[in-house]
Amino acid sequence: MRMRWILLAPVVLVAFAGFVALGGECVKLLWNWLMPAIFGLPPIRFWQALGLLALARILFGGFGLRGSGRSRLEPKVRERVRQRMRERFGFDPVAGENSAS
Repeated sequence: MRMRWILLAPVVLVAFAGFVALGGECVKLLWNWLMPAIFGLPPIRFWQALGLLALARILFGGFGLRGSGRSRLEPKVRERVRQRMRERFGFDPVAGENSAS
């Protein structure tokens, strides 16, 4: 079993590095295709794209330590929050559907 992990570790590391490099290259290509034309921003290099990808992961994706559920609220609390939002902003999907018909 230990020998299997020793042989598998380099393959996993190379695959991970390839995945990261592919992500960085995709970000670079998309940025250089869209941002200069739309917003007049300068093109970026691969390492800048990789840094941008890491920053986006930190800001929007977290570190993957909190589980994969969409909502961490209990169902009763979630429903109470939804009800207060409906009351505060006057949004009631059921009433909206009935008034449209």
